Amino acid sequence: MRKCIVPERSDSMEIKDMQAFYAIVEEGNISHAAIRLNVAQPALSRQMKRLETSLGVKLFERGSRRIRLTDAGLLLYSRVKHILGMVDGTMRELVDIGSGVAGTVKLGTITSSGSMLIPELVADFTKKYPLVTFQVWEGDGARVLELLDSHIIELAITRTQVDSSSYESIILPDEPLVLAMHKSFCHKGEEEYIHISELKDKPLLVPLRWKSSFMKHCQKANFEPNILSVSDSQIQNMLWTQRGIGISLVPLSARSLMQSDDIVFKHLKEAEIYTHTVVSWLKNRTMSSSCQHFIEMFRKKYVK
Repeated sequence: MRKCIVPERSDSMEIKDMQAFYAIVEEGNISHAAIRLNVAQPALSRQMKRLETSLGVKLFERGSRRIRLTDAGLLLYSRVKHILGMVDGTMRELVDIGSGVAGTVKLGTITSSGSMLIPELVADFTKKYPLVTFQVWEGDGARVLELLDSHIIELAITRTQVDSSSYESIILPDEPLVLAMHKSFCHKGEEEYIHISELKDKPLLVPLRWKSSFMKHCQKANFEPNILSVSDSQIQNMLWTQRGIGISLVPLSARSLMQSDDIVFKHLKEAEIYTHTVVSWLKNRTMSSSCQHFIEMFRKKYVK
C-alpha cells in the first residue's frame, strides 16, 4: 500500500508578522505600512504572502488600492490587536519592574485641555517619578482618539464623549464657554458679562464643535452672527484675537493659553454654553505602570 505524504505546513506566527499585518490594516495599504515600519514595500508584500501560505488562508482581497480583509483576515486582526496590546504592556511592565517606576507616559490632548491640565500635573509627577518621560501628541478630539485606538498613546484628553463599552474615562466638571476679545472691542469698562445681542455685526471666531449651539442662541436673539472663521485650533483663534481680528468663543480654561493685557474674557449673558474635559483610556488593555501612576495622580489632583 502506497503511503500518501502530505507536505508539513508551519502554523507558527511570529510577533514581527503580527506587527506587519496590523500596520497594513491600520494604514489601509501596504505602501503606507512599509513607510511606518521602515521596510521596503516588496519585502512587506512577500512577508504577507508567506504568512498566508503558512496559515493556509487568504487574509486580503487584492485588486483595490485600499486593502480589504477576508473573513479570516478580520478574525486575525481582532486577535492580533489584542495580542500586541498585551505584549506591549507586558514589555513596559517588565521594564518598570527592573528599574522602579520608569518608562514613558504616552498621551494625546486637545490644546485647551492640555494647556490647563498637563503642565502643572507633569511638574508634580516628575518630582515624584523622575525616571518617567513623556510623549505628547496634540490634535483635535477625533485624531487623539484615533491615536488611542491604534495603541500609539495610552491616554487621551479630549472634550469628546466616549463609548463606555470601549473606554474607561474620567469626566471633569463642566466649564463655561466665554468670549475672548481684544480690549478695543470693549466699551463697558470692567463688566464681567456681555449680552449676546452686543455681538451683532462683530467678527467672530467659533470652534466647529460649538457652532450649532452658538448659532441657536444668536437666532434666539434675532440676529445672524458674523462668523469670520470656524476653527478648532484654540491657539490660532487666540492669536487672531490678540491681533484684534475677531472675538473668540473659548472654554474658560483657555485663559491660560495666552496672558495678555490686551485680551479680555467675558461671560455670555442669556446664552450659557458649557463643555467638559474627558480623560479616557482603552478598556481591557494592559497599561504601563507609569501611566497608571499618572492617572492616580490625576484623580487626586482634579477629581473632587
